[in-house]
Amino acid sequence: MGLGSIGIPGLILILIIALIVFGPSKLPEIGKAVGSSLKEFKNATKEIGSDDSGKNNESSNK
Repeated sequence: MGLGSIGIPGLILILIIALIVFGPSKLPEIGKAVGSSLKEFKNATKEIGSDDSGKNNESSNK
């Protein structure tokens, strides 16, 4: 039972709880912050992957 098995009803429940806890004025700010964090994380993982593949190519060329 992982996060992949939450389903639509679970996501709706989480959104309703977040709306109650944070209020409607804070949710767009929180969504924007989470989105930018995920974008930065994705870019960082791509950079790490490209750095590793570059190092593997250099070591195989020697």
